[in-house]
Amino acid sequence: MTDTRSGSKTIGGISRRTLLKGTAAVAGAAAGSGAITGFPTIWAQNIKNVTLRQFGTGVSNLNAVADKVKEDLGFTLQMTALDSDAVTQRAVTQPKSYDIADIEYWIGKKVFPAGVMQPMDVSKIKNFDKIVPIFVTGRLTPDGAIAQGTAPHTVGFVEGKDSTKFAKAPTQWMTLIPTIYNADTLGIRPDLVGRPVASWKDLLDPAFKGKASLLNIPSIGIMDAAMVCEAMGEVKYGDKGNMTKEEIDKTLRIMTEAKKSGQFRAFWKSFDESVNLMSSGEVVIQSMWSPAVAAVRAKGIACVYQPLKEGYRAWGGGLGIAKHLSGLELDVAYEYINWYLSGWVGAYLNRQGYYSAVPETAKQNMSEDEWGFWMEGKPAKADILSPEGKVMEKAGAVRDGGSFAERMGRVACWNAVMDEDRYMVRKWNEFIAA
Repeated sequence: MTDTRSGSKTIGGISRRTLLKGTAAVAGAAAGSGAITGFPTIWAQNIKNVTLRQFGTGVSNLNAVADKVKEDLGFTLQMTALDSDAVTQRAVTQPKSYDIADIEYWIGKKVFPAGVMQPMDVSKIKNFDKIVPIFVTGRLTPDGAIAQGTAPHTVGFVEGKDSTKFAKAPTQWMTLIPTIYNADTLGIRPDLVGRPVASWKDLLDPAFKGKASLLNIPSIGIMDAAMVCEAMGEVKYGDKGNMTKEEIDKTLRIMTEAKKSGQFRAFWKSFDESVNLMSSGEVVIQSMWSPAVAAVRAKGIACVYQPLKEGYRAWGGGLGIAKHLSGLELDVAYEYINWYLSGWVGAYLNRQGYYSAVPETAKQNMSEDEWGFWMEGKPAKADILSPEGKVMEKAGAVRDGGSFAERMGRVACWNAVMDEDRYMVRKWNEFIAA
C-alpha cells in the first residue's frame, strides 16, 4: 500500500498503537464474551460511565449494535436515526450534539471541510490493513476500474492531523473509518412486471406507467435518474457524479416529462415507504435498497433486486469522530470503532444484504453456508436467516446479482456530491413539485 504522508511508516500492515497499556486486542477478547476483559482496572471502571452519542441514517443506526456494544465493551451508545439530508444539516450546524457521526461518504464530502470532525489516526485502527481496498485505492482489484461519482477513497483521507483538505493519496489520517456499503439497483415485482427487466431505462417504460417509483433524496435520486437517461441513450455524461448544469437540466427535463405523463406512482424517502409501495403492488419497479427487498420477500411476496446490464449505483458509509471529543471519550470512540470492525457487526450487516468493510473478520462470525450465499454467490444449502432469525431465503436460493466480486465489480457510479450541488438540488425540487 501507499506510504503515509508523514513518511514515518507505511500504512499497509500498521499495528495499531495501543490506546492505554494493556488494551491491545480488547475487541477480540471482549467480543462475544459478555464481559469486559483485558482492560486496566481504571479503564474498566471508567468506561461504564461513558455515553457516546451517535447519529446517522436508519440503515446502520441499529439498536442491536448499541445492545451488543453495552454487552461487549460496557459503555452506552445512544443512537439517533435521521434521513440523509437531516444528517448532513445536523453534522454541520450542531457539531456539539453528537460524538460519533455514522455517515455516507457523499455526506462526508459536505461535512468534513466544515471542520466539525477530527481526522482519525489509522495507526490506531487494528484491522486497517484488512479494509476492502475500494476504500483506500478506489479499486476492488489492482486492475479494477474506479467508478464515477464521489468514490469513497477520494474523500477518505486528509493531508494531516489538523487538515480539512482531502488528500489525493492515502495518508495516516482518515475522515471516516468505512463500515458499510452496497451495490444498489432497481427492485421489481417479477409477478407483476409481465416481462424481463434488464436495463435501468425500464424504469421509464410506458408499460409501467403509474407503477414506477423513484427515491426522493436529491443526491441519490439524481444518480438513479442519470443511470436511466444514459441507458436510454438520451444523455452522455462526462461524469454522472459531477454533472454540468446542462447535463442536470437535460436529465431532469426527461424525468419531468415522465412525471407529467403519469409514469411515477410516488417518490419515497424512507425505507418503510419503499417496502409498502412494493408489497402493496402499487409499484412494480422502483429505486430500492437491499434490506427493503428482503423485507418484501419476508412477507411472502415475490421481489427481486434486479441486476441490470449497465451496472450498479454504489454507496458506502463509515464512522467519524466529532472534533470536540477528547480524553477518555476519544479513547472509547477508537475502541468502539475497532470493535465495529472486529466481526460481529460485519456479519450482522452481511446478513442484511449489505457488505462489511473488513470481510475477513465478518467471515469468522458467519456459517460457511451464510458466507457462501451472501458473499460467494453459491446456492444456500439451508434456509438463510435474517439477523433476527427470520427466514429470508429458502434453501437452494442464490443471491440476486451473485457474488460480492460480481456485484461490487460492476459498480458504474457512487452516490455523489457535485460541484453544482446547489443548482442540482434546486432543479430536483422543481422536478418533484412539477
